[in-house]
Amino acid sequence: MRVLVTGGAGFIGSHFAKRLVAGGDEVVVLDKLTYAGNPANLEGSGAELVVGDIADAETVARAAAGCDAIVNFAAETHVDRSILDPEAVVRTNVVGPNVLLEWARSSGKRLVQVSTDEVYGDVGLDEAPRTESDPFRPSSPYSAAKAGGDLVVPAYVRTYGVDALRTHGANTYGPNQYPEKFLPLFVTNLLDGETVPVYGDGRQRREWLYVGDHCAAIDLVLREGAAGEAYNIGGSEQENLTMVDHFLRLTGRDASLVRHVEDRAGHDRRYSVDDTKLRGLGWAPQMSLEDGLAATVEWYGANRDWWEPIKTGEYRSYYEEQYASRLSA
Repeated sequence: MRVLVTGGAGFIGSHFAKRLVAGGDEVVVLDKLTYAGNPANLEGSGAELVVGDIADAETVARAAAGCDAIVNFAAETHVDRSILDPEAVVRTNVVGPNVLLEWARSSGKRLVQVSTDEVYGDVGLDEAPRTESDPFRPSSPYSAAKAGGDLVVPAYVRTYGVDALRTHGANTYGPNQYPEKFLPLFVTNLLDGETVPVYGDGRQRREWLYVGDHCAAIDLVLREGAAGEAYNIGGSEQENLTMVDHFLRLTGRDASLVRHVEDRAGHDRRYSVDDTKLRGLGWAPQMSLEDGLAATVEWYGANRDWWEPIKTGEYRSYYEEQYASRLSA
């Protein structure tokens, strides 16, 4: 199979591209190489890299020539950045999927839209995990834009008969994740002996999914998922404070570096999804949370040459804007 992996120089996309190549598939990566796209993530992978925007139809057509499918990881993914600049998420997260669906419509080939559990919104502690038939209730500009892009998929399936489907994955962690996200931000700060900012009381709950397990799920959906369907991909549910305790233990730091700061606007309390449908296809996570966290923290400790250059320049400006006033308070 020849697959176009959009956003394939980012975190999950690069792991997915390398998985496909290792399995014998041909892979073309289309990536805009924004701040979170890193060609180093693909070094030695054997994937072909094309620099371009998924919202540009001509670029997509050129990159997808000869491909049997597109798997779309391209997105503006960070909630905090979407709050600072909500307009920036719309082009990639809404317009981009529409362009890809037009390619699928004209080519007759398959499109997998990779999305997030955040589209379902806040899940109460006494509520059941969300199923694929539950309505979307996004809370942030990021999740609202993802929901918008996701909803175009079943519309194209029903209206035009397009072969397209969606996945909604839990919080994903692992090597090569840009350090603005919760785990790599905290782990790299702790490795450097810096404070870490916990939003509010830290009792927010998320499901945690190792990147290898996430990629295995998407690979299965690509090959065996039914057109028009959505598939949830769940993980291990933990409080943020529990995760911070893991980070402290694994980096050898103590709680004196933890700072509770002003909470994020519109912060969802809990995400939880029911992945029974996906498990019916034969998927189950292979990496335990304990082993996955240990391997991930070890990777960041051994690969400072990957993340230290990132935590300067643009990242530093963003970090100061997002956390300086919170930490000083």
